[in-house]
Amino acid sequence: MSFQGKEFTQGMKQLVINLKEFNDIKRHENDYKAVWAIEQTAKGLGIGQATVRRIMAEYNKNKQNVPDSEPKTRGKPEYAIPLGLQPVVRQYIRSQNLKGLHVSVDLVRQHLAKINPDYNFPTTTLWRTLSRWGFTYGTGKRRSALKERDYVILARRCYLRQKRLNRKSDGSVVRPEVFLDETFINRNHSSQFTWYFDEDGPDVNKPAGKGERLIVLNAITCKGWVNNARLVFEAKKRTGDYHGQMDWGNFSKWFTEQLLPNIAENSIIIMDNASYHNTTEERTFPKSNARKEVFRKWLDDQGIPWGEDLLRAELNALCKLFEPKPDYKIDKIAAASGHSILRTPQYHPELQPIEMCWGVMKNHMAKHCDFTLQKFRNNLLSAFSKVTPKTCEKLLAKTVAEEDKYWLEDGEIDLNQAADAN
Repeated sequence: MSFQGKEFTQGMKQLVINLKEFNDIKRHENDYKAVWAIEQTAKGLGIGQATVRRIMAEYNKNKQNVPDSEPKTRGKPEYAIPLGLQPVVRQYIRSQNLKGLHVSVDLVRQHLAKINPDYNFPTTTLWRTLSRWGFTYGTGKRRSALKERDYVILARRCYLRQKRLNRKSDGSVVRPEVFLDETFINRNHSSQFTWYFDEDGPDVNKPAGKGERLIVLNAITCKGWVNNARLVFEAKKRTGDYHGQMDWGNFSKWFTEQLLPNIAENSIIIMDNASYHNTTEERTFPKSNARKEVFRKWLDDQGIPWGEDLLRAELNALCKLFEPKPDYKIDKIAAASGHSILRTPQYHPELQPIEMCWGVMKNHMAKHCDFTLQKFRNNLLSAFSKVTPKTCEKLLAKTVAEEDKYWLEDGEIDLNQAADAN
């Protein structure tokens, strides 16, 4: 058996510990030197002596066996890099772009590692994450650097333009703004820092697993939580995030029955791009693999001329030139009640103030967790009370400042990149 080149699981570490202890017994019986047990353990498992020393140091420090790792959850794995780092990464890359400095994946990696040693992510993992978050490695005449992709800039600019149109000169809003969002909280959500006896270890009083999960929906305005809009229900599964526990049925029912009756007239309802927020009406637009006759009929219905000699691929391309925007069901429901929907740009949680409300709540839950279901539910009620109208007022002001910063910086970065391309 050889562990060389493999990632060490907790069970593999325990095997190293067991073999090392066995070799220690033989060492004492034969009066060998201390290094002999380490050499034999490393040789027997096909690993380096430094690895044996490291695992034994961890074991001796904890004065207990290495605990078994938690079973892997089924389904889609979580991203290796937390989504909460999106604003941090975006701010760093934009600051470098503003200064006209070169910025690479390795520089981003070093920046994150300075913030927290645990953020020492592999370069390839970080590269893939940056690509998923809407960044690209652009090349100019004078320099090359990481920068945001055009579709991200466009989505943010369109959103900010709508927000600014709704703002009066004194900073107040023309139409009331309502921010809605969903989150989840587990029963065993607790602070990672605690006092404990060295002999017991930090996990002696913590139950295994995350416990029951509650899904929470709510909305805020500048006056605080929207009255009677709170919805809390227990998730059917304990794996994945809340997006996997929500669907259009649950969301639309809450939206219609609990949100709309409790918000001011002519409101702008602001939310993210979760899939169940963007459920569309049935469409008659032909699919890409449709037959010629389907493409031709759709063009005829729209009064768009076409030629008999057009190939199927050409008909498809012609249809796409006139493809209508999707009709979102939630937009129609809102419009029927005199409201409108505005969606935050993707990858920008810092522009959604209710996200910070969840942070206030979860911090309170973590500090008062005793791992019982009854206390968990009671804590949730008190956690909501920590988000006061004053809290929302401050968070909305902070979000507006963030919006203004993006608006100005986007213009400066655009000038820099235009000069770099010339």
